[in-house]
Amino acid sequence: MKMRKVLLTSTLFLASLGALAQTQVIAHRGYWKTNGSAQNSIAALIKADSVGCYGSEFDVWLAADGQLVVNHDPSFQSHSMEKTTSTVLTTLKLDNGERLPTLAKYLQVAKPLKTRLILELKGHSTPERETKAIEEIIALVKKFDLEDRMEYITFSLHATKEFVRLAPAGTPVFNLDGKLTPRELKEMGCAGPDYHYSVFRKNPEWLKECRELGLKTNAWTVNDPKDMQWLIDNNIDFITTNEPVMLQEILSK
Repeated sequence: MKMRKVLLTSTLFLASLGALAQTQVIAHRGYWKTNGSAQNSIAALIKADSVGCYGSEFDVWLAADGQLVVNHDPSFQSHSMEKTTSTVLTTLKLDNGERLPTLAKYLQVAKPLKTRLILELKGHSTPERETKAIEEIIALVKKFDLEDRMEYITFSLHATKEFVRLAPAGTPVFNLDGKLTPRELKEMGCAGPDYHYSVFRKNPEWLKECRELGLKTNAWTVNDPKDMQWLIDNNIDFITTNEPVMLQEILSK
């Protein structure tokens, strides 16, 4: 009985430490605000890893030929991401001279790195295409044996539910839209809210409610030191930023 009490006490202590863990840094579209990098580039992924970011966020589309590619906007250099084949899209050059990457190439490079992979599926033209994209994403992640380093985020309610349904049990899935309450997210099976920082400013009680529900919290895209500090003071779990080094410096003080 005494040993059971010790184990229980230890478990509660470790849980309390987890609740008070330091805010973690996620590089928005990788660490791209540095020489030789570009948004959603392979270089940005490597550089986010090199400066010790908890995670590197990036955006994914399903191209016309069913291949997955990494890009933020629905079009790039006048080419629609959904209506153009990956063969064409991957000939297009990013600002740092790299070619627009496929997800397969991105994951291949990510494999030996340590940073977690925060994959945002963009809202597609139909729910069916979103489901297809998620099926292909999960299969590709499994192929590269990266399931334990993946987190999925999306604005789409349909895609949120599909990630929860199709991803391996325990995979963190976050919704970005900013409209669902912590309890609604909990009931959906989400890991928590990944909302614009202004949503938490308007609803600061949600941060406390998330902790009570066992949910994680992330805020994007936070580039002002004052906003970073407010979120840190309110025990946010993650901050997604274009200024990962600046955030790291604030956290180290």
